[in-house]
Amino acid sequence: MAKKQLRIGLIGYSFMGRAHSNAFHQVNHFFPSSYELVPQAVCGRDETAVRAFAEKWGYKSIETDWKKLIARADIDVIDVATPNNLHAEQVIAAAKAGKMILCEKPLGLNGKEAEKMLAAVKKAGVANMVWYNYRRCPAVVLAKNLIDAGKLGKVFHYRANFLQDWTISPDLPQGGTGLWRLDVKVAGSGVTGDLLAHCIDTALWLNGGIKDVSAMTETFVKQRKHNITGKVERVGIDDACIFHCHFNNGSLGQFESTRYARGHKALYTFEINGEHMSLKWDLHDLHRLQIFDHSDEGQERGWKSIHVSDGDHPYCGNWWVPGLQLGYEHSFVHAMVEFVKGLESGKGCTPNFEDGLATDYVVDAVLASAKSKKWIKVKQALRHRVPLNSNQTCP
Repeated sequence: MAKKQLRIGLIGYSFMGRAHSNAFHQVNHFFPSSYELVPQAVCGRDETAVRAFAEKWGYKSIETDWKKLIARADIDVIDVATPNNLHAEQVIAAAKAGKMILCEKPLGLNGKEAEKMLAAVKKAGVANMVWYNYRRCPAVVLAKNLIDAGKLGKVFHYRANFLQDWTISPDLPQGGTGLWRLDVKVAGSGVTGDLLAHCIDTALWLNGGIKDVSAMTETFVKQRKHNITGKVERVGIDDACIFHCHFNNGSLGQFESTRYARGHKALYTFEINGEHMSLKWDLHDLHRLQIFDHSDEGQERGWKSIHVSDGDHPYCGNWWVPGLQLGYEHSFVHAMVEFVKGLESGKGCTPNFEDGLATDYVVDAVLASAKSKKWIKVKQALRHRVPLNSNQTCP
């Protein structure tokens, strides 16, 4: 039986473009479904560079104008892998054109922008997903399964951090290709919307909604030369952020992120402490889940490390033999697997735009708290099924 093609149009071809493109190919290779993912076209402003990318990653054609890509009749899915300030315009245009949409995180520059993006996909009835890929590491999914099974009992604490060190030098400029994350007009915020957004999304998925936050931020280098203007300009992003919070389930949360933690390149960890069990996960050891189970016998009670690679562990049965670990790139593959499953089942996929909006609401509250030096309540995202047009099958 012939498979239904999902013809993908990718906007952006840098780091995330590579990660997404690899996922499109690997889903076809390792996760059989009724769909065939087809890298149909890729779009970028530099024709020479985008053509080279297309040849390397198997895209059939290129565009240099994203509006032309969205208008093409041979594109089913638009994948937005561009800087943050472009997400809203591209997503809304894609929704109006009736395309399914994949969008890099964060969804919008802020909650108000994300609201418009969600409204656009709801009005169009198109399938949608945000690339919060860390949800789809097998060890993180195993943690989710244990939590949902009630193994932890009442949850008391959730803590997470995401530490890097690549912006310490005051000579590092801001803005332009590769450094747009340091330009507040393009990025929207600094570590809060970039790194902590990952931590927040995972926390909301594992532990439920956040009620209120108290935060502080710091910008250590106040001025940097701008790559585009050539002038020394004020830095508007947050270099570091720490916040604590109340979750809706009564547990307490503590989050930290910085790009000034010398020696840490991408240290993302979370720990969740429950009445009966605690869990820990570390991106540097992403194939392992640390578990403390209080029900273990006294002499055997202690932290244990589960190597998440067996065939009955999430996603692992589709890959290699037990004991061979998976990596960062596989989280994107699994995210796309969930999108395809959502199309097949009609039950939808997560994280969708409602999830992306929920994270943006928390980011907004964190930044507002840091500015006002007060506790700020988090706006709660309403969650409901989105009716689709008759030619799509993912709610």
